[in-house]
Amino acid sequence: MSTSSENFFATKVMGHPAGLFVLFFTEMWERFSYYGMRAILVIFLTGVVTGDNPGWGWDKSAALSLLGTYAMFVYLTPIVGGWLADNKIGYRLAVVIGALLMTLGHASMAVETPTFLYIGIALLILGNGFFKPNMTSIISKMYEGHDDKKDGAYNIFYMGVNAGAFIGIMLCGWVGEKVGWSYGFGLAGIFMFLGMVQFYYAQPLFGDVGAKPKDEDKGIIDTLTDNLDDTKEKISGKLNKFVTIDYVLITIFVLSALIFIVNDPLSKIGNIDVLSFDIAGMTDSLFFALLAALLFIVILIVRIPRYEKVVRDRMIAFTIFCIFTIFFWAAFEQAAGSLPLYTRDFTDRLLVGNAATTFKVVDLIVTVVPLAIITYVLLSLFRQTFNRISFSNIVLGISFLIVWAIVIFKLYTEYQATETEVPVTWFAILNSLFIIIFAPLFTKWWDSKYNPPASVKYGLGLIIMAIGFGFLAFATRNVPLGASTAKLSMMWLVLAYLFHTLGELCLSPMGLSYLSKLVPARMVAFMFGVYYLAIAIGNKMAHYVGGDIEKITNESGLSYFFLIFTIVPIVLGLVSFALHPLLKRLMHGVR
Repeated sequence: MSTSSENFFATKVMGHPAGLFVLFFTEMWERFSYYGMRAILVIFLTGVVTGDNPGWGWDKSAALSLLGTYAMFVYLTPIVGGWLADNKIGYRLAVVIGALLMTLGHASMAVETPTFLYIGIALLILGNGFFKPNMTSIISKMYEGHDDKKDGAYNIFYMGVNAGAFIGIMLCGWVGEKVGWSYGFGLAGIFMFLGMVQFYYAQPLFGDVGAKPKDEDKGIIDTLTDNLDDTKEKISGKLNKFVTIDYVLITIFVLSALIFIVNDPLSKIGNIDVLSFDIAGMTDSLFFALLAALLFIVILIVRIPRYEKVVRDRMIAFTIFCIFTIFFWAAFEQAAGSLPLYTRDFTDRLLVGNAATTFKVVDLIVTVVPLAIITYVLLSLFRQTFNRISFSNIVLGISFLIVWAIVIFKLYTEYQATETEVPVTWFAILNSLFIIIFAPLFTKWWDSKYNPPASVKYGLGLIIMAIGFGFLAFATRNVPLGASTAKLSMMWLVLAYLFHTLGELCLSPMGLSYLSKLVPARMVAFMFGVYYLAIAIGNKMAHYVGGDIEKITNESGLSYFFLIFTIVPIVLGLVSFALHPLLKRLMHGVR
């Protein structure tokens, strides 16, 4: 049965096709599982090995090295997953395969042994590669011929992303910390599985959209191949082919990057060095990381000048934005690594009396209100689609009953307690909460006549985020060298997450927007890969540097650690401002 775009719009929920909200909830459960697992991973690995809910006692550098490699692959595997879906298996099957692999990954991690931990992370990486790129591809296909509705559709979809992150961190975090780590990891797997079942049995809503591609269809891989081997594209009357030096540089770059990515966690977790040597005081991991970074720059320098002037200039501009992107995520992603460690070890989270009561009220509001709004969306979907996809809706309904049951149990347990210890993971929900609150304001800003140019947005994003780290640097100024604990106010963390989120809203949505504007259509797939590579590098760099929090704290102080993430982004933000005239010329009229 073929379902046309018009048929999609025949069944509406809140002015959009019902199928969009199936995708909304599927993505929500995937983000629930991803952020829920990530919220507890580092504090579980580095937790003390004794007590009621023991961790594994890993070194902080080892735990963050593993997290960094995982996060890096999360942004690289979608390139392969998108290729397979475009040309072989279709978007919908790719989503189901990805969800199944991630379900098995979370289940594996719940076993709590090193072997199953590594198997689980590998499955999560593979599953993410199938899942992540193909949800947005289905939306794109669904809205063909309805471009005026696309912006609203993606806004709704990304609300599902933030809703999933919010609920996942809140529930997996609380269950992991208060009940048991295995239960936290397992809970992530349960909802990933329910999300997969809900999506699979909603297939009648999608018709042929996202199905296995026909032979005559041209997918992303064709575009990607065309760009990697520019044999069909003529620039200034000549072919811009890859030549021998390009292939040599790319091969050495890939090998160097893989050696670093694999060797970094191996050396820190198992004392296994792929190539054990020292060069000028550098370990093999650091040497290959720097070599890969240098080669990446050389490849761009060698390739980009061969294009005709306008294309060349715009690609240079986009490359500069990618460099800023790397450093932004290298700082921002401390939220998954060093910040939970700071929260656990240096923040006074024990509340009594009026302070405890106030927190319970705040926690009740920020928990129940968003969940009630999402439940209303769920009921709206039920009213429109229950007859067509009843089993999918039943599974979705069961999912929400489980969520409400856990929420009620959580709130009741916290209410009964005479004193309250705020969970480490609770602060991580602030990012999603602030996005939901402030995103509409930023959207209005970007749509107004005061919409700033790209270089200013990137500069603002870097500087505003840096202010958040500045609060933490100020808060920790009196923490003695080598201190392992302190009792600092929670206010500093709230301010840090607020400014980090405001910085994210300035910079994060800009990357893909400027990619579509600056890069010729035939090169979008290739430069999409470059952009995701930049984010992947930023994620790995974040946890590579963050892993030294203990070393830096012992040698220079905790305040110095946070000053690194204050000063460097501010300097880069000012550089972005200064580059505005140059970038304006390079962009050739693109705003």
